Amino acid sequence: MTPDWEKQFERWLEPFLAALGNKKRRHWAPLYLRGLMGSGERKSVQPMASRIAPEDHEQLHHFVATSTWPTEPVEAVLLAKADAMIGGAESHLIVDDTALPKKGEHSVGVAHQYCGALGKSANCQALVSLTLARDEIPVPIRLRLYLPEAWTLDADRRRKAGVPDELAFRTKWQIALDEIRHIVDAGVSFGDVLADAGFGACAAFRQGLSELGLRWAVGVPSDQLVFDASVRVAVPRPPALGRPRTRVRVSRQPRKARNVMLTLGERAFKKVTWREGTKGALRGEFTAVRVRAADGARAIGHRHGPGDEIWLICERRRNETKYYFSNYPAEATLQQLVVAIKARWSCEQAHQQLKEELGLDHFEGRSWHGLHHHALMTMIAFGFLQHLRLSENKASAQQSAA
Repeated sequence: MTPDWEKQFERWLEPFLAALGNKKRRHWAPLYLRGLMGSGERKSVQPMASRIAPEDHEQLHHFVATSTWPTEPVEAVLLAKADAMIGGAESHLIVDDTALPKKGEHSVGVAHQYCGALGKSANCQALVSLTLARDEIPVPIRLRLYLPEAWTLDADRRRKAGVPDELAFRTKWQIALDEIRHIVDAGVSFGDVLADAGFGACAAFRQGLSELGLRWAVGVPSDQLVFDASVRVAVPRPPALGRPRTRVRVSRQPRKARNVMLTLGERAFKKVTWREGTKGALRGEFTAVRVRAADGARAIGHRHGPGDEIWLICERRRNETKYYFSNYPAEATLQQLVVAIKARWSCEQAHQQLKEELGLDHFEGRSWHGLHHHALMTMIAFGFLQHLRLSENKASAQQSAA
């Protein structure tokens, strides 16, 4: 950090402390954040307290784990800060999830589920994350616990973990879409929404983004069904007697995404460079074609007829092939599509830094409020470090121009 980071930290923190309100919270929040950003491999309460407040372990624990202070006012400040730093038409809002491995069964939301950190199913908590990113600079702005359905139905576990009474089961895509609506309502500015196939495979998620008027580019599985863009849709004549027909008739059969791409042939693939990496240009082989996803109204003989016209994009790698949907306009270039879908990597970088440098996965409490308090503090710390980075970049640029 720069020599004057303490002064910058105090200025950065002022609106967050105002949002916390309570005098004791305003005292403990800066200490907790210093503990997250300071030295020491373990960022759970006890080892942090031993470094920054040796006599006050209980008070620090109460601030983050036991107290039930609301996160919403503080999160609103984080949204405003992130928007001011990197918001705008060139920014991306990246949707993902990240897992926190856990032992035992009492930590809120813990279950045997897929854990990306381990690359297999394991005991863990899963957080839905939203990250604002621009020019390879990510700022996490939302972390929400996914509560498995078994947890939502277990009144005793909910009570012990302090899960809010009004919280019902929501899938990860529903959590993400709810948070995106909140971010849009808060006035955060971004150019598109990006997500992997875990979210992009869900038609309701894609349609929800479109209903919000958002541009998006998301991963989809290889067996995703699509119709040719030229498919014709006809509404059958109503029968003379009986109920009117509700299903449309389509002129062509849907095909799997991988089969559509196979028919395009080798010449359809182009080498595209999406950015400069530390070891040179990052490039790959891509192609794209206009299609209509099989996510529209019911069709005769099919569960779904054609939806809106969109892009189907294929990325060919050495050992695998990836597929994507995007509602970017028809005049978008292949370069624009590739730059968008490849911008998602910065979210993974942010998750790694949140865990390795700021201890996102070190929280040892079991409560709903405690986990979200800790996650929010890690995002505030991350945001401040990005603020320093941007300030240093700006200063360097000014010196070079002088």
